[in-house]
Amino acid sequence: MKTENHTGVREFIFQGFTSFHEHKLTLFVVFLTLYLLTLSGNVIIVTIISIDRHLHTPMYFFLTMLSTSETLYTLVIVPRMLSSLVGLSQPISLAGCATQMFFFITLAINNCFLLTAMGYDRYVAICNPLRYMIIMNKRVCAQLVWGACSIGLFVATIQISSVFRLPFCYRKVAHYFCDIRPVMKLSCVNTAIHDIINFLVSSLVIVVPMVLVFISYILIISTILKIASAEGRKKAFATCASHLTVVIVHYGCASVAYLKPKSENMRDQDQLISVTYTVFTPLLNPVVYTLRNKEVKDALCRAIGKKPLASNL
Repeated sequence: MKTENHTGVREFIFQGFTSFHEHKLTLFVVFLTLYLLTLSGNVIIVTIISIDRHLHTPMYFFLTMLSTSETLYTLVIVPRMLSSLVGLSQPISLAGCATQMFFFITLAINNCFLLTAMGYDRYVAICNPLRYMIIMNKRVCAQLVWGACSIGLFVATIQISSVFRLPFCYRKVAHYFCDIRPVMKLSCVNTAIHDIINFLVSSLVIVVPMVLVFISYILIISTILKIASAEGRKKAFATCASHLTVVIVHYGCASVAYLKPKSENMRDQDQLISVTYTVFTPLLNPVVYTLRNKEVKDALCRAIGKKPLASNL
């Protein structure tokens, strides 16, 4: 009888934002606006970097990869979330849920390690500037991007195999997408071992790249402080400010979401945290790199035929 019950669940239903039912239309407008801004911002970044030869450097190559990854990341999650807010949500099959979770995990981990690669790039640029183009050659850049993607694919494959091997007795996912914890809660069996494995994997893919980035920045800051001129120090800090802002917010949200203790009665809080890293954080990348980055702003001015904000001396 148990086996029959286990095999009875063929699809899941997202509960979505049931606690915010009276505000669904407001949430839809806000999230749709942020989503469109994220897509347009990332498209602008990728386009500008592609057409402007001044931006054909390792730093902007990594930024292009990050913008592309963030765009795909939001495409996996946000459209279905928006449809659920206007009452168009449809059940998702086990295969569909596994596919969404696979791409979500792959791209989320890819983003973490791309930020690590960008931190290493800034470390080489500031701490070893004379050998920068030798160290950060095209082959190395491609290997770093491939490594980030490979880690994401490997971890996602392991996680999906583990989660969807479980028997499921319940259909209602207490979330707006197929995340690991909410889906495992639908299992008929005790998932304590899976929870521990999930926590260990999350710790590795969040803490390791985060530690590597902060080690890079400790070395960067120590090098910057040795620069004699105040103008030189200011310029060096400016080149890192955008990346460091994205790093702090990205790893901060990921740490709160996946490294905090498992909550039983805090679904609303968990959903708000999830909204932060699926809707707000992806927008941070294009905003920070367009509004705070002088080179990108100058490239935008050149693209639309205006004089750059300041002439390059």
